[in-house]
Amino acid sequence: MITRRHALGLLAAASLLPSRGSANVSYQRSEIRDGLARRFFDAGTVGTFVAYKTDDYLIIASDKERSGAAQLPASTFKIPNSLIALETGVVADPDKDIFKWDGVTRSIEAWNKDHTLRSAIAVSAVPVYQEIARRIGQERMQKYVDLFEYGNRDIGGGIDQFWLTGNLRIDPMQQVDFVDRLRRGVLPVSKRSQDLVRDILSVTKVGDATIRFKTGLLGAEVGRPSLGWLVGWVEKGSDRTVFALNLDVREPRHTEARMTIAQQCLTDIVAI
Repeated sequence: MITRRHALGLLAAASLLPSRGSANVSYQRSEIRDGLARRFFDAGTVGTFVAYKTDDYLIIASDKERSGAAQLPASTFKIPNSLIALETGVVADPDKDIFKWDGVTRSIEAWNKDHTLRSAIAVSAVPVYQEIARRIGQERMQKYVDLFEYGNRDIGGGIDQFWLTGNLRIDPMQQVDFVDRLRRGVLPVSKRSQDLVRDILSVTKVGDATIRFKTGLLGAEVGRPSLGWLVGWVEKGSDRTVFALNLDVREPRHTEARMTIAQQCLTDIVAI
């Protein structure tokens, strides 16, 4: 049986990511739309955008190369980290369990306070999620990263650093695959954990479309952002489009440009 996930993987291998092997399947539908890359150029940077239109089994990407280039996930790893925290009981309730501020004043003011899981993911509080990772521990973290087939599955480099400065890498196609499995609730963890994580993700409305998303900003915790991520999915009527974007942060404005460019690309492919 060909599942949506199998189709996604085969499409990636067959067309967008030839380095991963080849597959000659008649049902593949994938497209490179060079015009999407112009959105990054117009913003004064470079990046990549990948979308999966689930009802059409259609993958659309702005390019072949960067869409398959693995990067540190930065705070997009807060999605699996939240799932693991809930599944292991490190967090029992995303609205009641409190992570006390450690008293260290950091450059991002929203981090300098007590947080719940819901408030921490909303402001992408790195110190909270570092504490969560320490409580999960190396063995359990590796177990779930393997179960999720998340990126290269390498959590070397420190239990509270591996997604920030360590060995973990994930490419935009893999991000789309992982986020799509969360969206559908088919990850190998409980329905409750997946429901709760979907619920605590950030939401923005564009007309009659809803975008659920998580950002990532490599180097944000040290005040030197270099790479920006935005991953999530769009709900518009009965249509669903899963997407991943990353870009080089060459100027401070490129942090905000992530959502702007994502919405432009989603408009271009008629997802919003």
